[in-house]
Amino acid sequence: MLQYGGSALVLYLLFRLLPGRKVWQALRLLPARLWLLVLFGYLAAHCIGAAKYRLVLNLGGAGINTRQAARCYFAGLFGSLFLPSLIGGDILRVAMALRVARSRAGVLLGSLVDRISDFTALALLAGIGAALVPGALDPRSRKIFELAGGIAIIAIAVVASAIAMLPVRRFSYRMRRRFVRLRGAFHSTMKQPGAMLRALSMSVTVQLIFIVLNILLADACGLHLRFRIWLFAWPLAKLSAAIPITQAGIGVREAALAALLVPFGATAVLAVAAGIAWDAISLGGAIAGGIFALLAGRLWPFSRSASGARIS
Repeated sequence: MLQYGGSALVLYLLFRLLPGRKVWQALRLLPARLWLLVLFGYLAAHCIGAAKYRLVLNLGGAGINTRQAARCYFAGLFGSLFLPSLIGGDILRVAMALRVARSRAGVLLGSLVDRISDFTALALLAGIGAALVPGALDPRSRKIFELAGGIAIIAIAVVASAIAMLPVRRFSYRMRRRFVRLRGAFHSTMKQPGAMLRALSMSVTVQLIFIVLNILLADACGLHLRFRIWLFAWPLAKLSAAIPITQAGIGVREAALAALLVPFGATAVLAVAAGIAWDAISLGGAIAGGIFALLAGRLWPFSRSASGARIS
């Protein structure tokens, strides 16, 4: 409830600071056909995401099939908007995958790799966008971008070092066995760099589709900017949604998008309108994903045999 309240507060402040009527007027310019087209593209992109999710889980030996992966993935998509924080969907996805996977370690490691690949794709696209528009960035914005990149690299290094220096011998025998399985899944994953690269390319493809769809919404609202500007601003705005102060980043993403686009000549009203339109698509996609997961559970229920065959 605190996160829902945070989203409501941020949106309220945005509408207080900006002329709310103009935001709604921009949203009314979007035709119904465009809403449906973007929603269809959004779900199609997530189908690629579901295929990537199955790929990374099976790299570690999870052994789940396409139907199981799709059901877990779209249930997680639903949960990402209606469970606490962005990781609420990930937790639901993992919990469902653990019921059918042959290896729990494969599920845990694959889920981590899946999330890392998404964040890497966003950072990569933002970096490419920053490289394409260096002249449009003022020195202050460029320093902020470089600082954020440096912090991300340091954070990754710290986490990797902490994992490497983890005192495994101090844990119980049962926990050490689990660490051994997790290490085995990690080695199995790292032995397939081609598959890892394919997973990253799928993440990049999904994020590019999202950017194109967001541009369609923004153009219809009256916000016309070059693709390279969106390539820089949209991934950073999405990364800002990971800050756990609002529900699924709603409110924070709109504010970040406006702050990033205004230096390139955009108006804050249209930037916020484009962000709210994307939130509506995300909400519709999450509901559709939840309905699919529910129907898939009745049509293709998780078999007890598959559940019993997993490695504990």
